[in-house]
Amino acid sequence: MPIKYITADELAAVIKDPAKKPGEDYLVVDVRDDDYAGGNIPGGRNIPSRDFHLHVNDLIKQAHEKELKLVVFHCSLSQQRGPKAARVYSEIRGNLYPALKDSPDREVAILRDGFSSFQAKFRNDPKLVENWEKDVWDNQYH
Repeated sequence: MPIKYITADELAAVIKDPAKKPGEDYLVVDVRDDDYAGGNIPGGRNIPSRDFHLHVNDLIKQAHEKELKLVVFHCSLSQQRGPKAARVYSEIRGNLYPALKDSPDREVAILRDGFSSFQAKFRNDPKLVENWEKDVWDNQYH
């Protein structure tokens, strides 16, 4: 199954769906490093990109054991770190669990435009963004 992009609105709908629980039905993996400060998606898991290779096998095993239907990766802009983590995760998962390689019910996705865009749209909704800090985002250069 190819890696797809998921929009901020699509991810927000997943998170707000009362029938879905983070870590049971889906998982958001935030691979931001030092730029993790300033806000995050509730229920998400931060695995800094610099350490991702150390944790990817455990992440795959946990997702497999919980039969997660959707794993979404992102970084600040989802241009490099998020897509790379999604690709590495997908490739290693395909090697460890070949039956999942083309499984339509085990999706791997990348948050289009990353957390920067997500927080700009949803920062005032505590169900979608927590630990948001205005000063951090006022000092960003995007």
